[in-house]
Amino acid sequence: MTNKAQLVNPLTKYFNGEYDKQFQEYPGVQSEMTPVPDCGEESYKGCGRLKGRKALITGGDSGIGRAAAIAYAREGADVAINYLPDEEVDAREVKRYIEAAGGKAVLLPGDIGNEEFCRKLVSEAHEALGGLDILVLAAGMQQYSRDIEALASEQFVRTFEVNVFAMFWIIKAALPLLPAGASIITTSSMQAYQPGKLLLDYAATKSAIVGFTRALAKQIAVKGIRANVVAPGPVWTALQIVGGQPQDKIPEFGKQTPLMRAGQPAELAGVYVFLASDEASFVTAEVYGVTGGMHLA
Repeated sequence: MTNKAQLVNPLTKYFNGEYDKQFQEYPGVQSEMTPVPDCGEESYKGCGRLKGRKALITGGDSGIGRAAAIAYAREGADVAINYLPDEEVDAREVKRYIEAAGGKAVLLPGDIGNEEFCRKLVSEAHEALGGLDILVLAAGMQQYSRDIEALASEQFVRTFEVNVFAMFWIIKAALPLLPAGASIITTSSMQAYQPGKLLLDYAATKSAIVGFTRALAKQIAVKGIRANVVAPGPVWTALQIVGGQPQDKIPEFGKQTPLMRAGQPAELAGVYVFLASDEASFVTAEVYGVTGGMHLA
């Protein structure tokens, strides 16, 4: 008798109901969300694809960065995560998951919107890990605005500092330290391809990330270093409940996708693992969409 494959319906694999309206002050704490995002804490199983690797992940305390951090540790990597000091409670949880997987965990709180801190972040991660060969830029700033006339210059600049300038500062500092075979993974969004009217500044930064990463990949290919982009669709993370979406949009968040639900961070972990691994040795300057069917166009 043969065993039947245990197929899982993607429509119902994760939460597909209405979310409760909920608001937290930026940057938010994932552990206080309802429901708490699934970052693969119980589900991700590793198989040694990143054994001995050294990764720095921004935004590694929660959401997509957290899912990548947990997956990397279970694949055999040591991991340093960056986050804002207000997110310490979430970061401490991630540290426990990394260490439970047998990896070294390094916590490096601080604001990547500051160039001097970005240089310090890379240096400290490299020293604490004893090297660096994976760089994941997952941290992001997202605040909705209904009208350009109401969009403050301070918010516009801050969104670019966190989403674009920090990417430039961190990668520039890290490149002299990265060996051949290293991988850089940036995080864009479906908003780069199908920008929504409420996210003018955010969508602009996500387009910039795509252009920057593709150009960078061609520049650093001669060094044997790859650079790729992950572009998520609507994913249930703290970004959404700290002003990333209007409260009246929260209950139906993600329902507009063909799969009729929002994604969970755990559903992106495998892509980040693949792009960091040697399995992707001929993959660079690419954009990988994880959008629930809202394809990149």
